[in-house]
Amino acid sequence: MSGNIGLLNDTLASARAENRAALIAYLPAGFPTVDGGIAAVKAVFDGGADIVEVGLPHSDPVLDGPVIQTADDIALRGGVKIADVMRTVREAYEATGKPVLVMTYWNPIDRYGVERFTAELAEAGGAGCILPDLPVQESAVWREHAGKHGLATVFVVAPSSKDARLATITAAGSGFVYAASLMGVTGTRTSVGLEARNLVERTRATTDLPVCVGLGVSNAEHAAEVAGFADGVIVGSAFVKRMLDAPDPAAGLAAVRELAAELAEGVRKR
Repeated sequence: MSGNIGLLNDTLASARAENRAALIAYLPAGFPTVDGGIAAVKAVFDGGADIVEVGLPHSDPVLDGPVIQTADDIALRGGVKIADVMRTVREAYEATGKPVLVMTYWNPIDRYGVERFTAELAEAGGAGCILPDLPVQESAVWREHAGKHGLATVFVVAPSSKDARLATITAAGSGFVYAASLMGVTGTRTSVGLEARNLVERTRATTDLPVCVGLGVSNAEHAAEVAGFADGVIVGSAFVKRMLDAPDPAAGLAAVRELAAELAEGVRKR
C-alpha cells in the first residue's frame, strides 16, 4: 500500500486555492493514553485542523519544550510503542480521511528499521514524516524508502540556516518545509516575531514547496499573523497544554476541539 503524500499535497493546495493557510496540529501519541491520544487527534480534526502531526514520544526530545516533554513522559511511562503510533495514524486517517504525519527523532526509526517503519506507516495511511534531527546529507536511505512508499519527507529549517543550506534542505524534502519561527524549543509565546517572516521569504526563494511555520503559535491572533505570510500554521504546545490543564479527559477533548476551531478561524483571517 502506498502512503498519502498525494493527499497531503492536495490538502495544502486546497488551502492555498481558498486563499488561506492550512492549520496543522501536533499531538503526541499515547497521551494521555493511546486511546485518549487517538480521540484527541480526531477532536482537533473535528475542530477544523487540516493536517495532524502525531508525535512519536522520545526520552530526549531536543526540539521540544517543557509542555510537550511532560506529555511525552506521560506517554512513555504508559508504555507507548511504535505500534501505538501506527495505530494512532491508522485510526485517525480512517476516521477522517485527512492527512496524518508522524513527527519523530531519528534514533527510534534507526533502531526500528527504515524499511519496516516506512512500510508500516504507509500501510497505516500515513502521509509522511517530519524529521527534525536527521541531517539532509545522511538522509538518502530514508528518502529512498519514503519515496518508494509514497511518504513525504519534511525537513526543518531555522532562522540560523544560511541560504545555501536552505537550498540543500528544500531540494531534498517533499510535502512541505517546516520553518521553525525562532531559535530554541517548542512552546507557547507572546508573539511569533519577525524572524519567521524573513525565514519564510528566504525559504521560498529556494523552493516551490509550501512553507509552514511552527514554534510559538498559540492563539487565533498568532495564527492570523503567521497565515499572512506562510502556507501553513503549525500548533503543538498550545493543544498539549489544553489537555494537561483539563480536569478530565472529556474536558481535554472539548478544549482541543475548541482551540482548533479558534485557530481554523484565525488562519482564514490572513
